[in-house]
Amino acid sequence: MKAEKISIDNAKKDKLFYFVANVLIYRESDGKCLILKRDPREKVHPGRWGTPGGKLEWNDLDISNPTRMNGDVIDFENAVEGLLRREAKEEAGVEIGNDFKYINSNAFIRPDETPVVLIKLAAKYVSGEVIPEPGGFTDFAWVDAEEVKNYECIDGVPEEVSKAINLFKTN
Repeated sequence: MKAEKISIDNAKKDKLFYFVANVLIYRESDGKCLILKRDPREKVHPGRWGTPGGKLEWNDLDISNPTRMNGDVIDFENAVEGLLRREAKEEAGVEIGNDFKYINSNAFIRPDETPVVLIKLAAKYVSGEVIPEPGGFTDFAWVDAEEVKNYECIDGVPEEVSKAINLFKTN
């Protein structure tokens, strides 16, 4: 019997995580990636430089409009890619392409004790003027693999920028 609603009533408490995705946005014209400076009021990594991204929310999964039914299982294909397109637009004001490349994943515990699973993908910049989301970010920069080292980044971001650049330059 297929689900009628989204609920955690039957979920095992020790199996629950926030699901977060970030995107490294690569600009082909100069071979650089976009980084954003997080607002100092953010709970996680305040004031440090990172990349656009956010939490997958129940609203992202319209239970009455799945992409397919897989027996009794309701599927939402490309939910992560949709999340990243939305976050790139909301947090940076830019559009990204459809060619996503895997960077890495990480699981961590936030300072407020919330467990998180994070996946990072890279996508090409398509259009738009970068405008950091007010209240979320205070600045932005387009950086290459060397320039990113001059910023106080979230651990791993310089390596991820380098990997994203290399993935797109070789393809």
